[in-house]
Amino acid sequence: MRAFVAGATGYTGREVVRELRDRGVAVSAHVRPDSANLAQWQERFEKLNASIDTTPWQPAALRSSLLRLQPTLVFALLGTTRARARAAAERGIDASYQAVDYGMTAMLLQATSQAKFIYLSSLGVSARTRNPYLAVRWRLESELRASGLPYIIARPALVTGSDRAEFRMGERVAAVLSDALLNAAALVGVRAPRERFAALSGRQLARALVSAALNHDCRNVILEATQLRALGKP
Repeated sequence: MRAFVAGATGYTGREVVRELRDRGVAVSAHVRPDSANLAQWQERFEKLNASIDTTPWQPAALRSSLLRLQPTLVFALLGTTRARARAAAERGIDASYQAVDYGMTAMLLQATSQAKFIYLSSLGVSARTRNPYLAVRWRLESELRASGLPYIIARPALVTGSDRAEFRMGERVAAVLSDALLNAAALVGVRAPRERFAALSGRQLARALVSAALNHDCRNVILEATQLRALGKP
């Protein structure tokens, strides 16, 4: 088995690489060739005995690399934030939801000819949403379901934790407050909201994604937050 992990340097992606290697799966961890931290990522992933792939985000190049690597699992864990998109725009780079969350993931999907495709989506995705972040994910989900590839779509709620290197104040405050309220409700017997809406750490989500990916019977499914929480338990 071999996995190709796009978004390997992200909070969830690096944990997916670690989890795959812990389970003996060969891994190609994708890192942008122009990454300022390429050397550090290469050192980090080599310690896990994972190989680095630096294919540029170009359709023909990506298709060629996947044909060469022949992965059985392709993880699409790409995403941006509004702050990151604004900073990139100041440098003349399009890092919008449309360009990254949809555009790069769609490119990866189109380059994949034979593999189980594991896509990290989000809670709240639907055809009716007007939220730009959720709308592009619904579009990608629709294209994935129509692709003919075996797929797993994961829809977690907040994904954060104290171990997140990129600190996001708003996200952490929201997670702490909401988790406190959900835990309080669980103490009086109302447990379902906590299972659905409480935050997952990158490690928990990685365990869930890899467990599902390695289950041959788990295909063409959408895993909601409650299912991901169950799969992410040690």
